[in-house]
Amino acid sequence: MKATTSLTALILGAALASMATAQTQPAADSPAAQAGAGAAAAVSGSTEAAAPAAEGEGAVEEEPVEVAEGQTVMPSGHDITAVEMTDGRWRNDEGIPTFKVEEDGTVDFATFNGFRRYHAECHVCHGPDGEGSTYAPALKNSVLRMDYYDFMQVVASGRQGTNSVMPAFGTNKNVWCYIDDIYTYLVAHGTDTIGRGRPAKRADKPEDYTAQEDACMSM
Repeated sequence: MKATTSLTALILGAALASMATAQTQPAADSPAAQAGAGAAAAVSGSTEAAAPAAEGEGAVEEEPVEVAEGQTVMPSGHDITAVEMTDGRWRNDEGIPTFKVEEDGTVDFATFNGFRRYHAECHVCHGPDGEGSTYAPALKNSVLRMDYYDFMQVVASGRQGTNSVMPAFGTNKNVWCYIDDIYTYLVAHGTDTIGRGRPAKRADKPEDYTAQEDACMSM
């Protein structure tokens, strides 16, 4: 299956998010931390919502993913090797978004933008750099285990837990128009290809990227 373009993905995300509104909503007095924990559990691939950690406890425990030097196939089964650029984003041989970092440390624009978008929309629950928090697992590990299309579906439609919920982001253009960027940033950091913090060097913004961005944001 080929990965969808940003425009098609927005339509898909809106459809999935609309379906999600039919799910049972959490009680009005549910703690905000529980909602965040539910979001973390859903995206990490867990079938149950994570419970918030008690005060003073450390981050949610999640086994780190060990990536050997030169390893390109992740536990998810996806190869992270960049093969071609489509719509301003690098993709592997299956058409799934991936990153590309030059020898001098220059990061492709989409992955750099993924850092920005992640820290604008996702880090409150999942921690800076996808490292996890006291109630949310580290997405930098989750994306290496989770199928790309499963990741897309959960982010688009959300997931209901026992006492908490991950909200649907399929109609949030600030997330969904850049979901591939967020994904590639997390994969790049999860494999330790890029470290913590803002990448020091980035490639120029491709014209095709701008065209897709404008089309998605104008829908």
